Amino acid sequence: MLTTSNGYQAALKQSQDSLALDYLPALKAMAFRLKERLPSSVDFADLVSIGTEELIKLARRYDSKMNDSFWGYAKPRVHGAMIDYLRSLDSISRQTRTLIKRIDKEIAAYYNEHQEEPDNAYLSKILNESEEKIKEARIAGEIYGVMPLEDQLGTENEATLEIIEKEELVGIIEQILGQATQNEQLVIQLYYFEELSFKEISEVMEITESRVSQLHKAVIRKIRQYLEQRGLDG
Repeated sequence: MLTTSNGYQAALKQSQDSLALDYLPALKAMAFRLKERLPSSVDFADLVSIGTEELIKLARRYDSKMNDSFWGYAKPRVHGAMIDYLRSLDSISRQTRTLIKRIDKEIAAYYNEHQEEPDNAYLSKILNESEEKIKEARIAGEIYGVMPLEDQLGTENEATLEIIEKEELVGIIEQILGQATQNEQLVIQLYYFEELSFKEISEVMEITESRVSQLHKAVIRKIRQYLEQRGLDG
């Protein structure tokens, strides 16, 4: 009886692991799409490894009676595991977050005048920070840029986000987007909903990647400023 039970458990585990393997190509495609939006310092293999580990866990507790589609059940959870991994890389201090905002502000000003982004040497001189610190902050900012919007909207007053319900935050974002330019709206649509990379968006809109980046940052900045003002008023 024990042997039969052990045999059943072994067969069940093999079936569950086989289910996970069937969706490994879909997982790799997800990781690839995410990697396209990340700096070179983030390893594609690490994303696949994190995703595979989560996929196997999900396959072993999947109940087809509860969910008709395994990938429909697993996809958001696998993506969430990859985002959680990126959050672990993004454990940056408030001081660094402030530097990222300062960098973004200077990049926007420089871009408006020269139609291209400045190099780290220029930012180092303007902001009186080392080039290495500027480089690290810009990489952190790139990782930050693929996070869900609520992750990116950290304000000087962090308590502001805590008192805003998710539904209300969505309403605020929609309000800001309603006042944004057509190009800003299109960038947000393509980046967050169509999940295109900045390179792909630049091809669709026939503008430079730098310009796409600036449009994206402009919207984030508007939403953040609104939240910070709300925090000050509250």
